[in-house]
Amino acid sequence: MTILKTALTAAAVTALMATTALAASHSEVTKLRIQTHYAPETVSGKLAAEYVDDIQKMSNGTIQVEMFYSSSVVKSVETFDAAATGILDCDMTGGAYQTGKNPAFQFVGDIMGGYATPYQQLSWLYYGGGLDAAQQLYNKYDMQLVGWWVYGQESLASSKPIRNADDFKDWKFRSPPGMETKIFEKLGAKPIVMDFTEIFTALETGIIDGADASGLANNMGLGLYDLVKHANFPGFHSMPSDHLACNKSRWDAMPEAHRTIMSVAMQALALKTALTFEKKNAEAAAQLRADGVNLYAWTDEDLQKFRDAAQASWPEFATTPEAKALVESHMAYLTQLGLVSK
Repeated sequence: MTILKTALTAAAVTALMATTALAASHSEVTKLRIQTHYAPETVSGKLAAEYVDDIQKMSNGTIQVEMFYSSSVVKSVETFDAAATGILDCDMTGGAYQTGKNPAFQFVGDIMGGYATPYQQLSWLYYGGGLDAAQQLYNKYDMQLVGWWVYGQESLASSKPIRNADDFKDWKFRSPPGMETKIFEKLGAKPIVMDFTEIFTALETGIIDGADASGLANNMGLGLYDLVKHANFPGFHSMPSDHLACNKSRWDAMPEAHRTIMSVAMQALALKTALTFEKKNAEAAAQLRADGVNLYAWTDEDLQKFRDAAQASWPEFATTPEAKALVESHMAYLTQLGLVSK
């Protein structure tokens, strides 16, 4: 009985210590300032708000977020550095904005011409060794990659028809920075790099003929098809991995329970985003057709022209050890999925 009593007492003490530690971690408050480039009325903006609501509720209010939409604190491309230097705590834009820092960010932001679905791209991150490879890159710049939310293939917005690759000749359009400019130049287009928030005005004033902004539903939410009446659907050229990345020191100082909540909630956001856009893009396509917007589905032959131009640009852009390692990782996984041949 004495041994049993001692064991029970030890177990009770251990349970009490665990409960006390858990209570202590939940009593700690984490306050975060997060910026996204998405407007609150877009589909992605609403999903970001749901993520914030989820982590606040799951933490019983001990994670508190001040959310900034439409890049209201700093420009979209400056969000990463603002988080790394403590102006913000977390960046909810995407890695492709940081290609000027290291071209490796292209291959965690938008490989272009690679994966066909969000599920394939997410599987590389979580089951193809992608997260470990990407984390080394983010940590080098004092940031922690928490997770991805991938809405699927983007659609373009244009004042001119974009029926096939030939229509890109002399097509002046807004492009994000990075590899995309090289790919579209190969196809005869004239990409102009500008901030996400400047797209509407540039289209409205005729500075550009079209824009690579987002998915069809997001583009509609931004009002782009109120200005121009041509788009492609389904998309093919770009499938950005929007990210949540946080200041590394800030992340490491957070209670483990808070880090777990945010990481798992990002996986939920990833699935919710992919499923939501399956539906929202189809609804947007039906509405846009009814409103007189021309939607073009490209032939397999024209799609292959784009993939060839994209894949020819990967090695050109992989000019650092980190970029080369990520391209090799993607190629191995794409080959395993049967999306590229050896």
